[in-house]
Parts: sequence; C-alpha cells; structure tokens
Amino acid sequence: MGRVSQAQAEENRRRVVDTASRLFREQGTQVSVADLMKAAGLTHGAFYKQFASKEALVDEAIAQAFAELARRHGAGLERYDGEREAAQQALIGTYLSVEHRDDPADGCPVAGLATDVAREGGEREARRVYTQGVADFAGFLATDDQDGIARLCTLFGALVLSRATKGSPLSEEILAAAHAALTETG
Repeated sequence: MGRVSQAQAEENRRRVVDTASRLFREQGTQVSVADLMKAAGLTHGAFYKQFASKEALVDEAIAQAFAELARRHGAGLERYDGEREAAQQALIGTYLSVEHRDDPADGCPVAGLATDVAREGGEREARRVYTQGVADFAGFLATDDQDGIARLCTLFGALVLSRATKGSPLSEEILAAAHAALTETG
C-alpha cells in the first residue's frame, strides 16, 4: 500500500477528529482507539501517524465540539438578524427537545462531555477548552434579566436528567418544566 498524499492525510485527520467529537459526546472519551478508527473507516495504525496520543485527540475533539457549538450560536444570531432574545429562545426550544435528548452525538458538548472532563487532570487542554466553552455558552445565554450561568445550568441539568430518565414520562416532563422556567415572561 502506497503513502497517502498530504491532502489525504489532512482529510483523514479531519475525519478522525469529527468522528471522535461525535463518539465522545455520545459514548464518552473511554471509546477505544480501535473502535474510533473503525468508525472513521481507517486502520488502527493510522491513528499514530496522525496523533501523538489519545489525550491529544481528546483535546482536539473537544475543541472542535465547542467550535461547532459557537458556530451554531452565530448561525442562530444570523437567522434572527442579530435579535439575541429570539436566537436564545430558539436555542432553548431546540436544546430542550426530544430530538436533542435522543442524539447526544450531535448534541451539546457541555452535557455530553462534562463527566469525562471532570475526570481529566486540571492542567489538560481539554479542561481549559471545556471551561472556556461553558463560559462562552453562558455568555450567549445571558439576558438583562437572567444570568447566563443559571440558564445554562437549567439547560444542562434538564438535558442530563431527561437522558437518564428516557423511556419514562418523567423524561419529557423534565424537558417541559425547564422550557417553561426559561421562557416564562414576567
């Protein structure tokens, strides 16, 4: 088998990071390198040509997940012509949906990666990126009347609890209650 071109190597790396970002949000960072590479359609040996370690990939995949989240927030603002409140309300509706609950791979990295990042060492790049991503998300959610951190905690808590209780009526009740709490006018 011949060497791959630089362009193909870059594409392979992007595919691995994309796959890792999704799998880590869905299954956690304990996903094996072999399973990750299989999901990316590449060989296990190709991993070590692209990454110094699994930890390096975790760092990069978490950074990508938060970059994707920031792009979604920016797109929401564009969709609503810069009307922050309308973009926030749309985000809340999407975030607290059954579809988001049922699709952690494409979901919020705050909820999907919290437990794994909590187990990481405090000096890891993954922790720094996660912390900044949480702060940025909270900043996006802040209003004149409501603190962004409290709003994010409500979203996060509701999503995690609804995923944990999926299959019971309580799961959708949690989503609905959080939605009502975050969208009530008062």
